[in-house]
Amino acid sequence: MSDYYTVKRIDNSRLVRTANPNRMRESCRIVAFGCVLAAGLLLYAWQHFQCLQLGYQLEELKAERGQAAEMNLRLKLEVAALKSPERIDAIASNTLGLTMPVPGQVAPVYGPSEAVLAQARAAAAAADASPR
Repeated sequence: MSDYYTVKRIDNSRLVRTANPNRMRESCRIVAFGCVLAAGLLLYAWQHFQCLQLGYQLEELKAERGQAAEMNLRLKLEVAALKSPERIDAIASNTLGLTMPVPGQVAPVYGPSEAVLAQARAAAAAADASPR
């Protein structure tokens, strides 16, 4: 005996599946939780990398500070060497041709005393303040 198979076409295009409101609510909760978790992880990663970057900057600044302190010390030593009385005396005598003064060559200069200057200044101030 022979079996016959027939193909029956079923059209399901008009069928609509109703959405379960509880499942939709749960899906929204899962998505929201995932977004909050991702935002938290991104915030943690950002803070971590900022901390690393600030650590590198701090080390750079410490190195610059050390170099500046070393340069400051070298400059202080150079200033001390340039202010040396022996060096100044050598430059004055060798380069400029200066010699030590002989006795009687230097005459002291006597100027007005402080009291005389104060009186002169007070008189000038009084003259400026008087009406003309």
